[in-house]
Amino acid sequence: METLKKFIPYYKPYRLVFYLDLACAAVISLVDLAYPQILRIMTRTLFTRESRVILNALLPLGAALFLMYLLQALCKYYVSYQGHMMGARMERDMRQQLFEHYEKLSFSYYDQNNSGQMMSKLVSDLFDISEMAHHAPENFFISLIKIIGSFIFLVQINAYLAIPLLFLVTAMLFFSLWQNRRIQATFMDNRKKIGDVNASLQDTLAGIRVVQSFTNEPIEREKFSRSNQAFLASKDANYRCMGSFMSSNLFFQGMMYLVVLIFGGFLIANGKMDVSDLAMYALYIGIFISPIQILVELTEMMQKGLSGFRRFIAVVETKPEIEDSPDARPLSDVKGEVVFQDVSFHYSDDETPVLSHVSFRIPQGKSVALAGPSGSGKTTICNLLPRFYDVTGGQITIDGKDIRSLTLESLRGSIGIVQQDVYLFCGTIRENIAYGKPGASEEEILSAARKANIHDFIMSLPNGYDSFVGERGTRLSGGQKQRISIARVFLKNPPILILDEATSALDNESERYIQKSLDALAHNRTTITIAHRLSTIRDMDEILVIADNGIAERGTHEELLAQGGIYAHYYEL
Repeated sequence: METLKKFIPYYKPYRLVFYLDLACAAVISLVDLAYPQILRIMTRTLFTRESRVILNALLPLGAALFLMYLLQALCKYYVSYQGHMMGARMERDMRQQLFEHYEKLSFSYYDQNNSGQMMSKLVSDLFDISEMAHHAPENFFISLIKIIGSFIFLVQINAYLAIPLLFLVTAMLFFSLWQNRRIQATFMDNRKKIGDVNASLQDTLAGIRVVQSFTNEPIEREKFSRSNQAFLASKDANYRCMGSFMSSNLFFQGMMYLVVLIFGGFLIANGKMDVSDLAMYALYIGIFISPIQILVELTEMMQKGLSGFRRFIAVVETKPEIEDSPDARPLSDVKGEVVFQDVSFHYSDDETPVLSHVSFRIPQGKSVALAGPSGSGKTTICNLLPRFYDVTGGQITIDGKDIRSLTLESLRGSIGIVQQDVYLFCGTIRENIAYGKPGASEEEILSAARKANIHDFIMSLPNGYDSFVGERGTRLSGGQKQRISIARVFLKNPPILILDEATSALDNESERYIQKSLDALAHNRTTITIAHRLSTIRDMDEILVIADNGIAERGTHEELLAQGGIYAHYYEL
């Protein structure tokens, strides 16, 4: 019930369609209930009279029945079309909400969750929710009307025979509720297992070049086979429960026919029922049982939809760790002074310190380099500035303002990041450069490309700026992708710049080109640079050597060499 309470508000934008759908469902049910009753009335009144009266009544009776079934057909069209579209629109709304929430979630969520599972929640789970959104209320409403209506008519025809049927339906209901709990658990397991299949597939396809270069296709086939087989085992448990559920309910339905025939014969033998009423009873038993069958089948759909909705709710109710504070204000007129004051940090799921009591200041327009061994916390320092993670101690300020008091949009809009692992979106070069400033003019895009020393290369391509880069930029070299990412930041034109090992994966020639671009990009901007190649940071205003969760050494290139410490050791290497 708690899950249903959370689901019902999604009907709100489509209330009119929903109520009309139920009204049409009611008409469909009432027409089905009306026919046996009309037949019973006609056989007892009209069809007992002389032929002339019967023949005169057939035309208006046929016309009335024609209009009744035409109305039923129109209602069925509305239910089938608009009802399904209502479910599809709700699916769209939920998918949009889930996608937008994914975008809000902090880096820590993505550190702990698999993208294949996330895609499963976005696609297959929501399809089953859509089917439930349409069919569940409609089928339940139709079934309820038919069961109640047909049972009323069954009592009217013969109350004695209706009593054992009531006991059978009650027993069937309790048995179904007991079975329902088992089915619910198997559907939740199905969801997890198909998510594992998606995760295995996504992981293999994303790394297909590594797989093929190591000729490890058999290993990946075995990994996929395990997740695929686990999903089959989950489906086996699910279908075992469903088979037990369906067969038991079918048995109860058979018992209803048995009771009607045997107990009905007993009542006829004792003069408490007419033979014609028993035939009419058989007609209404068919109407009485068919909605029970629909409800049984609806149980499977409900469990699929609700298990998917629970997974959906689990995500949308996950609060992002990084959010705007209630009184957050935008960062404006940025000068670019950055100060780390006694900053400490550890991950939310691990108390091990990553940074401890780090303090430094970068004046407006100056540059600082971070050097030191891998894993010492250099990238973490850079991730804390745009609030990809929040400090666990101390504070970071920009122009004297605590970054936690600023809106995320304005904070991150003031910071440009060039990373070692460049991500290009599937599309054209123009679209990837323009990502730095949506709506940028053609001249702005060309200017950014020239500053990044990539314009001439782009113009040498057959389609120029409209050249397709492939998934993750696979059609371009590492240096070309890096320069496009630099052009993207030129277009953004931020006052603060983070260069995270932007040249460490490149050859010497590419590094030389890109270093010129980076120097131009960093001019008059507050810049933090992470570099393993110490030759690239010799001219920085200050170099911080990060080791043992904090700053081990600091100074200019010459000062650090003179100290003969960690920096000097790495430089000699």
